Amino acid sequence: MSTRLFIVDAFTKESFKGNPAAVCLLDAPRAEGWMQQVAAEMNLSETAFVVPAVEGYDLRWFTPEAEVELCGHATLAAAHVLWECGVLDESEAARFHTKSGLLTAKFTDGGIVMDFPAEPPQADVAPEELLQGLGLIPRFAGRNRMDYFVEVDSEETVRTLRPDFGLLARLPARGVIVTSRSSSPAYDFVSRAFYPGVGVGEDPVTGSAHCALAPYWAKRLRKSELTGYQASKRGGFVGVRPEGSRVHLTGQAVTVLRGELAE
Repeated sequence: MSTRLFIVDAFTKESFKGNPAAVCLLDAPRAEGWMQQVAAEMNLSETAFVVPAVEGYDLRWFTPEAEVELCGHATLAAAHVLWECGVLDESEAARFHTKSGLLTAKFTDGGIVMDFPAEPPQADVAPEELLQGLGLIPRFAGRNRMDYFVEVDSEETVRTLRPDFGLLARLPARGVIVTSRSSSPAYDFVSRAFYPGVGVGEDPVTGSAHCALAPYWAKRLRKSELTGYQASKRGGFVGVRPEGSRVHLTGQAVTVLRGELAE
């Protein structure tokens, strides 16, 4: 028995940039423990498991250490694989049933457009682990149901940040998003995202983080469509457009590996 397995670089047009995700195409549901073992073996920030379901696909995401409730780049990767393999025609939308509800993805000339829930941050007191873990006093501190959210004074501060992952891992949250306005005309805001509590120190490009970044910066900059750049070592661009309680995320993807998982 074997399982089709792919590695896809998401939120990029170039191989070995953006955020790599593994995608497993399954014929039937598998045990949670098995999926966690596969994700640990892949050792990427996320592995997506796709199973045919009524009116779409069931989709779950695992880091090397834990299951997560929402993941953008691995959803982008999963949709890309379904179209590239011919499982779905490019004229068909990919419909994913997840722990965060129904997520959809559409293939367009400008990239893959995903419909995700908006996750705007609400102002909150920054705990000491957050302040000490980042080593700064933020302009804004808040959180949503998943992450702490911090705005800092400049893009340079975002790019040069050297967080203490041990302290951040103690926070009662999935992770931490750090952001600022852009100093470049090529994008509107810049960010980085850290998830040491679920086994991912720094995530290269985080679609779900942009569910918070999009409504935050749309309000601050008074723009309906924006482009974010996640300034990790690999880096990647995410187009965002808030739509009420939803957010449209746009990105591209490149397959870098096709194979089979032997069992």
